[in-house]
Amino acid sequence: MSAKENAAVGQLLELLEARYALRVLWALKDGHPQTFRLLQDSIGSITPNTLNTRIKELRAAGLLGHGSDGYTVTTLGADLLKRLNDLQAFAGKWTLSQTKKK
Repeated sequence: MSAKENAAVGQLLELLEARYALRVLWALKDGHPQTFRLLQDSIGSITPNTLNTRIKELRAAGLLGHGSDGYTVTTLGADLLKRLNDLQAFAGKWTLSQTKKK
């Protein structure tokens, strides 16, 4: 991987590592718009201030948009979620392996 590619991956990971950033995107993966309140309820224990900050960051990064019906992922955000789709299958396998350890 080139230095330029490494830098791009680093920038994306820095954005997604922010607390609740992936959860915000994941809550919108079905493609249905959500209002601020509904999005907050979908995520769970996120504070309004943190959600507002994540929304601003994800919008600035071009992964999230806002329309009259609420927040949605952009085409770029949907592409990222499609690439992360295997995470759900892996999470199931991982949880099962953790249960077996106990």
